[in-house]
Amino acid sequence: MRRVVVTGLGVIAPNGNGISAFESALRKGQSGIRYQAIMEDCKFGCRVAGTPEGVDELAEATFREDELLAMNMSHRYASLAAVEAWRSAELEVPELESDVDWDTGAILGTGIGGMDTTAEKVVPLTDQKKIRRLGSTSVEQVMASGISARVSGQLALGNQVTTNSSACSTGTEAVSMGVERIRAGLAERMICGGAEAASHYIWAGFDAMRVLCRDFNDEPEKASRPMSASAGGFIPGSGAGMLMLESLESAEARGAEIYAEVLGSAVNCGGHRTGGSMTAPNPEGVVRCIKTALADAKIDGSQVDVINGHLTATGADPKEIGSWSRGLDRAPDDFPTITATKSLVGHALGAAGGLESVASVLMLKGGFVQPAINCEDVHDEIQPYAQSIPHEGGDAPDMKILAKSSFGFGDVNACVIYKKWEA
Repeated sequence: MRRVVVTGLGVIAPNGNGISAFESALRKGQSGIRYQAIMEDCKFGCRVAGTPEGVDELAEATFREDELLAMNMSHRYASLAAVEAWRSAELEVPELESDVDWDTGAILGTGIGGMDTTAEKVVPLTDQKKIRRLGSTSVEQVMASGISARVSGQLALGNQVTTNSSACSTGTEAVSMGVERIRAGLAERMICGGAEAASHYIWAGFDAMRVLCRDFNDEPEKASRPMSASAGGFIPGSGAGMLMLESLESAEARGAEIYAEVLGSAVNCGGHRTGGSMTAPNPEGVVRCIKTALADAKIDGSQVDVINGHLTATGADPKEIGSWSRGLDRAPDDFPTITATKSLVGHALGAAGGLESVASVLMLKGGFVQPAINCEDVHDEIQPYAQSIPHEGGDAPDMKILAKSSFGFGDVNACVIYKKWEA
């Protein structure tokens, strides 16, 4: 079975665009959660969110004018992150008349797709009987696979190009799917991750469910509170995170810098049984996913140094940590460090796993652990594991293995095991 490594990263995040700015924000524990006037105007209970800034300016500096006319927000997020991952993998962005790269593909996921375009353009103009004003690019902006299709044209990708969608496990699942394709010898490189636009139309349903936090509208940076006793729900986020996955043979043959190795992964579903439902994970499904990922990586739970959890700042957090304890067979006094990228960027839905996977690889390569902010008041059920939560960022030179998990609506789970690269 071929080994798979990470040779490139790209990110558009609420607390930093580009891997350098994002890593700096992670090290500092810098939040990207901000007040959103549109949420107050629309009478949301939650009025803060994680939204990237300066994206249009970046897109205008990166893409042709005719491209920009056909790129909505999710296209811009995904394309910018994918191009950065391509360039950080030391590859040249191809010219329009270049040959097709038959060895490279992409699995770029999204949870909601182009709902911003649907809500702001397609529905109003259709209701107003102004169909012709939709233009010729509305379909490619609305369809979920628009992001992968857009990137395939920008980078001349000729291998499998598709979009997966498994709610909040999407980005991590995309990585697992890309690993399997490379292992099977069907591709040399796969760009994998997720993207989600920043739109109140996307977030409205979650606010109606009362799963968004309403208690820190006046203190946005304190609003996202995974593992906290005062957590009141998740904070919506947005952005894109992409990984260039590559066979070790290909990476070594072209002398590419290697960020980390992907040791193993797993995806499954809890079947909406034994506590699992459309909105809650079956704990047994989570445990099985973790154990299967460890088996695929050919390691045991004692070798995991750090967990970057799903940890949404809801009532599911204590259950998730309990599942990690069972999955790793690690008691509270032997539990690995556990952190939560969502405390800094919010919950980016289909992009969450991509953003958090980029954070995970940056931590491994840089030898540090980002802080899990806003959980000074650790939840009572998590208190036995409190010594494993880093409230401040710090160096972790001995960290070798990091486990990244994502769990989504529909009782779907994904887990990827990353290893620090040591030539």
